[in-house]
Amino acid sequence: MKWTDINDIAIELTESRPDIDPLTVRFTDLRSWVMQIEGFDDDPDRCGEKILEAIQAAWIEEI
Repeated sequence: MKWTDINDIAIELTESRPDIDPLTVRFTDLRSWVMQIEGFDDDPDRCGEKILEAIQAAWIEEI
């Protein structure tokens, strides 16, 4: 899984953190949680604020 797999990441976050409100998550935590997803193997330096915003938006939509 890569940073650009926004929808897959959102699904994983929804399943692994069902009690978390994505609107309350700091981007530093979100970045860390994404990198902990099993099968995630992208370069941490390829992630920026725009990618994290897209992940957060997809996560909100997934809920």
